[in-house]
Amino acid sequence: MIDEMFQCENCGKNVKLLKYTARDHCNYCLYSKHVDIMPGDRQNNCLGLLKPIGIEKFKKTYKIIYQCEKCFQRNKNIIANDDDMNIIIKLSNVNN
Repeated sequence: MIDEMFQCENCGKNVKLLKYTARDHCNYCLYSKHVDIMPGDRQNNCLGLLKPIGIEKFKKTYKIIYQCEKCFQRNKNIIANDDDMNIIIKLSNVNN
């Protein structure tokens, strides 16, 4: 699993290490990049931006639902403890 810092290609902010698992999305705008086949492996060649389009309940937490802007595949990632909750709330209202 690779946890690395990066500059978000959507909002331009510098995203720090998550430190408890592989960082897989920007905690400011929630966008991700289509880089993984399995979480943290960085083996996907698509490299499109993953746009957050919704939220779903998962066990005792939530997952962000993404759609790739390049290949249109849908993915889901567990929210991180430092994600912008205002955006999560807005995304949760999209599903209702």
